[in-house]
Amino acid sequence: MGEVSQGADLARVDLPRTFDWRPCPGAADESGHLPRFQPHQGFHPQRCPNAPRMRTGKERAVAIDVANRLKVGRLEEIANGCRVVSGGRHGIAVFVDGGRAFAVDNRCPHMGFPLARGSVCDGILTCHWHHARFDLSSGGTFDPWADDVRTYDTVVEDGVVYVDPRPRPIDVERRWKARLRDGLEQNLNLVTVKSVLALQEAGVSPRESVAVGAHFGAEYRAAGWGPGLTILTAMANVLPALEPTDQALGLYHGLVHVARNCDGAPPRFQLDPLPAADVPLAQVKAWFRQFVEVRDPDGAERALLTAIDGGASPAEVADMLFSAATDHLFLDIGHTLDFANKACELLDLIGWDRAAAILPSLVPGMASARRSEELNNWRRPVDLVALIAPAVARLPQLVARAGAGSWDGFDALAGTLLGEDFAASVRALVEALEAGAGLTDLTRTLSYAAALRVAKFHTSNEFGDWITVLHTFTYCNALHQAMRRAPSAELARGIFHGAGALYLDRFLNMPAARLPEHRGADAEPRDADALLARLTDLLDREQQVNEAALVVHRYLSLGHDPADLRAALGHTLLREDGEFHSYQMLEAGLALERELRELQPSRPDEANRVLVAVARYLAAHAPTSRAMLQTARTALRLQRGEAIYEDGEGEDELPA
Repeated sequence: MGEVSQGADLARVDLPRTFDWRPCPGAADESGHLPRFQPHQGFHPQRCPNAPRMRTGKERAVAIDVANRLKVGRLEEIANGCRVVSGGRHGIAVFVDGGRAFAVDNRCPHMGFPLARGSVCDGILTCHWHHARFDLSSGGTFDPWADDVRTYDTVVEDGVVYVDPRPRPIDVERRWKARLRDGLEQNLNLVTVKSVLALQEAGVSPRESVAVGAHFGAEYRAAGWGPGLTILTAMANVLPALEPTDQALGLYHGLVHVARNCDGAPPRFQLDPLPAADVPLAQVKAWFRQFVEVRDPDGAERALLTAIDGGASPAEVADMLFSAATDHLFLDIGHTLDFANKACELLDLIGWDRAAAILPSLVPGMASARRSEELNNWRRPVDLVALIAPAVARLPQLVARAGAGSWDGFDALAGTLLGEDFAASVRALVEALEAGAGLTDLTRTLSYAAALRVAKFHTSNEFGDWITVLHTFTYCNALHQAMRRAPSAELARGIFHGAGALYLDRFLNMPAARLPEHRGADAEPRDADALLARLTDLLDREQQVNEAALVVHRYLSLGHDPADLRAALGHTLLREDGEFHSYQMLEAGLALERELRELQPSRPDEANRVLVAVARYLAAHAPTSRAMLQTARTALRLQRGEAIYEDGEGEDELPA
């Protein structure tokens, strides 16, 4: 008879002596990942009745469906070998080791090689392709890059081995969130993209993946918020514009850059808010700005946390951040305000209840940011700081009347901002406010003018100067989004700061590249699909900047759907090993283009020029080696169950 039995329909199976290190139910933290092992949480039996204990060998009863169980063969026939039976998605490999039968999915979870071709020694199953090692009993891997293998229950009756074709149950969402965390911790691209694909397949909202990455990035980088979290937020923002096959790629890119940013970096240890006290929010805001002013990140962090803990609204917290980010001119070439805005957008996606975990990561960069009034080019030969100061002094009165009138000076103001006279730019902005222009009218116009700098960037410039015009554009976009969220006289200072940066970039439009509307496009196709294919093909070659711009203009001027073009531009970026600024350019450009098209439907030219700017920037930075795309293709083929260790088709499922 069987080694252990119970009734006619159930069989028990001995389990080996092993530790189960799973934490108590409900111990996962708010980021969705399994916490690191803490003795007081998940081990001490007096403190946790569900704490894991060493198994003695016959404590767990396993129910096997006798009617549907699969016969494998006699124990002695399988001994020291392996037998594969049909079951699961890829077959079930049954091994006998030490006189006991074990069953695992036959497909190595790393790269899909048949585990039946592996070997077993001392209870460890080793795959013979990349030598991933697994505990034969639990399926747990000893190699973080390999993932655990699914296991199946077995029973031996009268010397015959049977296997339950149902894999041992797991919480899919919990498992793959934890696995995503592993990928971030170990900086393993394949693990990260496999986790993203698995969560997508399970129907888990992309916000959950973003939340895991957000908490990890905020916690494991002492320097605080950086390019990784910015890219993650930007890609989460553009997901709705992407094709479904590219949405997982967008998350993957963002998460990979978070992992790279944190790789080898010391963690950030968060402070606490001040003890409960009846302190007005205005006082806490003043403290925060003062501490940032004197470059005291600890004091600033405690003030920020005190505001959050005291119940400040998202708009009030954002106002604190934006005020400090504009207390000085164009902090850290625009990154400080951009990062603050992106942090707010991230919380819009994952929930403002996570503000205390995310926003303090902004403080180190804010307190250490370079202040542009200290730079020579802001002082000589034209003292931009002196020209700005009188207008800034009037802002409380000017802002009080902002939006009071009907303003139609978009074109004239954009032209002045792109001109050679910064004093004229300051006067034009002040006059617009006096005429009743809204603050977002001005920030939108400023953003459009900055996009034109990119659209007219001449390829005779130094290649690195693409980033110079990019910084101004992303700053102006951040200012515009921030103004929509939390308008104030303090934040309005950023309008003049952005105008100063735009003025300093004027030499990068000398000469100015001709906009494609002023060049002949008759040689290009007329069909929408043909034009999109042409765009993709152009970005397979280096420096097809003006050619790509011409195709984009041709597509839009013929009245084709801008949504398909947005998706195509997103795809061309996500097939590359993108650099930080390319993600910024795509996200900021799409946001401005959509807004201009919605607000000015009868004037599409401005919106079209923004997409021309996006295409030119992406074309300047393509192609790359596309290593990330290769990893994503591998993960997708594995998800489909392909035998990638064999020569076959399917490599181009994610189109180039």
